Amino acid sequence: MSYEMWAEKYRPKSLNQIINQKEIVERLNSFVKARNVPHCIFAGPPGTGKTTAALCLARDLYGTAYREHLMELNASDERGIKMVRENVKTFARTRSIGEISFKILILDEADNMTSDAQQALRRTMERFTETCRFIMIANYSGKIIEPLQSRCAPFRFSYMSQKDQNSYLQRIIKKENIKILDEGLDAIFEVSGGDLRKATNTIQAAASMGKEIDAKTVYSVIGRANPADINEMIKTAMKGDFLGARKKLREMILKYGVAGSDIVKQIHTEIFRSMLPDSWKVTLSEAIGEIDFRLVQGADEEVQLSALLARLTEAGHDLKRGA
Repeated sequence: MSYEMWAEKYRPKSLNQIINQKEIVERLNSFVKARNVPHCIFAGPPGTGKTTAALCLARDLYGTAYREHLMELNASDERGIKMVRENVKTFARTRSIGEISFKILILDEADNMTSDAQQALRRTMERFTETCRFIMIANYSGKIIEPLQSRCAPFRFSYMSQKDQNSYLQRIIKKENIKILDEGLDAIFEVSGGDLRKATNTIQAAASMGKEIDAKTVYSVIGRANPADINEMIKTAMKGDFLGARKKLREMILKYGVAGSDIVKQIHTEIFRSMLPDSWKVTLSEAIGEIDFRLVQGADEEVQLSALLARLTEAGHDLKRGA
């Protein structure tokens, strides 16, 4: 089953089925109860339920035939001024047939709209408020011009907690008869960071291997090194064994097929989780930032990662001398 089919199968069908966004759900439910919705901006990180919340709002408002009163435009559609003048205006100016007199237009990834299109949208939102309400969805609300923001009620979505993410995934695990260890769930949260879309995609990819899902399986399907391996490499380098750490690095690149920039990010995370003195965390963060910048500029991965391991080895020697 494709990810899109999984997403549709387990997507909440009502606002009350949405988890981890309680305050937002309460506010949206008050709109449903009043049978009235203002223009809205749903802003927040990816995979936190913004589009799902908009669709659930429409379903709760109009019932099962909500698609007749809804238009959804996303990043795959044309997002210029012509689209606003033609498609959006045509949809917005016609009144909805039914108990509720207005329709809903969802502009997904509205922060990718051109400046001209956003300017054209200002007057459209004012003129057709009686017949159409706009829900703009954006990862970065700062990219939406202030005149549009001032016309909308803001909703800020946050990443999901591990408890809520596991609760959602357990529903999928039970229905799909997936075998997974606790360490597998911990690893999924580690790689998704509260992005439920990524978590669902990860567990589907891991389940497709047809075996019990553990941390190793999760990291292998996501193309990310196991934090335990990163930690071992850092400790080996700081003990003074530069060649041993470099060997471990090469093994990880071959084993996981992970990019150099991803390894740098994981080293950065593990350094801050370590018991190193704060002063050394600052020093090593500066070195990691320099290596990351060089990789972005196109420098050779192996050379730069070896340079970073050399810096960790020097740091280990300096720490011993300081002790």
